[in-house]
Amino acid sequence: MKRSLATLVVWAVVFAAILGGCSKKQDTAAGDSFSIGMTVKDLSNPTWGATCQTLDGLVKADGGIFTYVDCQGNPNNQIQQVENFIANSVDAIIIQVAEPNSLESVLAQARNSGIKVFCWDNDIENSDINWLISNYQAGRVIGTEAAAWINEKFGGNAEYAILNYDQEEILLERGNGIRDALKELAPNAVKVSDQPAINPREGIAQTETILEAYPNLKVIACIGGGGAVGANNAVKAANKLTSDFGIFAADATEEEVAAIRNNEAIRMSVLFSGSPRANGHIIYDLVKKLLNNEPVDRKVMREMIPVTINNLAAAD
Repeated sequence: MKRSLATLVVWAVVFAAILGGCSKKQDTAAGDSFSIGMTVKDLSNPTWGATCQTLDGLVKADGGIFTYVDCQGNPNNQIQQVENFIANSVDAIIIQVAEPNSLESVLAQARNSGIKVFCWDNDIENSDINWLISNYQAGRVIGTEAAAWINEKFGGNAEYAILNYDQEEILLERGNGIRDALKELAPNAVKVSDQPAINPREGIAQTETILEAYPNLKVIACIGGGGAVGANNAVKAANKLTSDFGIFAADATEEEVAAIRNNEAIRMSVLFSGSPRANGHIIYDLVKKLLNNEPVDRKVMREMIPVTINNLAAAD
């Protein structure tokens, strides 16, 4: 009888240990070891880079391991990165997909392995959360603000350029929103150029070329903050910064907000939910809910706020 009782105690301890070992993903926020892998399209983009850095600090402060990588816009690179995350048994993957259809299969593998998947910007099938905005509507906000500037400063007659990134479907939608709003609301304005620029380096190069060809250019509408920051630097370098030059964009990065505050060429940028730092906190809170098996909406829509000189506090 004593031996039987002792045996039962031993098995009870072992069973409790097994249960404890299986609870890792259910109590991540309480301090258990966990790991998160993140892959984005371009770390030189100030919004994406700053968000990754914020997440890095938050995860490590909770005792987790955080790895973030740049796929350079190449879906094959990103597939390999996700495969590496799977091989390393991460608990969650945060992904900004380079090409949605190409990534569905490998993300299905990740989920089948028990890995939670958080998708930034795309409405994909093999994910646990899709963190979304209406990109067409975001483009319309940018185009509407640019058209209002043209109508106020130039009576509706001005040359403008667009810095797009039509290589990606969601940013093509945003570019089309910009184009449609400008055609509709400033029909007499003339579009002189429509070129791709996703980061500051490309924004500088494209804007320099456009300004050389069209010295009377007064307005640039950009799909994102990377191109806008580069465009702003190019305008200043070319001594084209005047009180009526306007750049309109999205992301409301620290660099964009500083330019707005300093009365430089950037006049408005659409804020999505919050600053990159704030968005890092939002993403992490949602990922922790996934890891703790808390209920979350599969589609989470983000708020859009046009930031100008009049409401800079919104981007803090």
